[in-house]
Amino acid sequence: MRSIWNGTIGFGLVNIPVKLYSAIESGNIDLDMLDSRDHSHIKYQRINEKTRKEVPYEKIVKGYLMNDEYIVLEEQDFDDASPEKSRNIAIENFVKVDEINPMLFETSYYAEPAKQGEKAYALLLKALEKTKLAGFGSFVLRQKEALCVIYPKNGVLVISRIRFAQEIRKTDELNTPDDINVGKKELDVALALIKQYTSDFDIEAYKDTYNQQLMKIIKAKAKGKRPTIKKLKPKKAKSDDLYDQLMESLNKKGA
Repeated sequence: MRSIWNGTIGFGLVNIPVKLYSAIESGNIDLDMLDSRDHSHIKYQRINEKTRKEVPYEKIVKGYLMNDEYIVLEEQDFDDASPEKSRNIAIENFVKVDEINPMLFETSYYAEPAKQGEKAYALLLKALEKTKLAGFGSFVLRQKEALCVIYPKNGVLVISRIRFAQEIRKTDELNTPDDINVGKKELDVALALIKQYTSDFDIEAYKDTYNQQLMKIIKAKAKGKRPTIKKLKPKKAKSDDLYDQLMESLNKKGA
């Protein structure tokens, strides 16, 4: 794995030098865009809008439009905007992970300690395991400030980037039912159905079957074949009554 960030985790006056590695990898099949006429590969080019010529990557800079003129920013400008957060994740307080809205989580990284920081790393890891808490802080990654939580998982410190509260949209404009009366018998059966389907969460039991099936189609087409796909028929209840549908679901699960 290749590290994507080098810096420190600030734990009080203790600084733990770490490298961050992406904990997430895409399971998507890598598909290329082709010209349907001759299957030539489609390439994207960075074109100067005035000269219409391609611009080498090393010649590209970032700028902010102000008063019809671009203010060009250099790499140092981004670091100077928040030097303490560009190379340091300062733990500001400790929180319970289950109190964080799951909608806030974005992506996760593994933190690996440098040789001189191994003892402090192990100390923070053990302390978080014992208290069942997570460190909360912020840092700058790829020229963008991010909030994060630091927590132990399988003997490793994991840093999960989370969104700011204002990034979550309000629900005011949604048309959701708020005055529909739900009868006791429907609720009782719904609770029984939920109980019947309740189990310990095991993410390993769920596989990306869509990509598996798509790869089978690709391999079959490579051999000049077309696989037979079973048509799935939607399961329908025998009755349109909500209570009858719940009872049918309950009995079917029991069977």
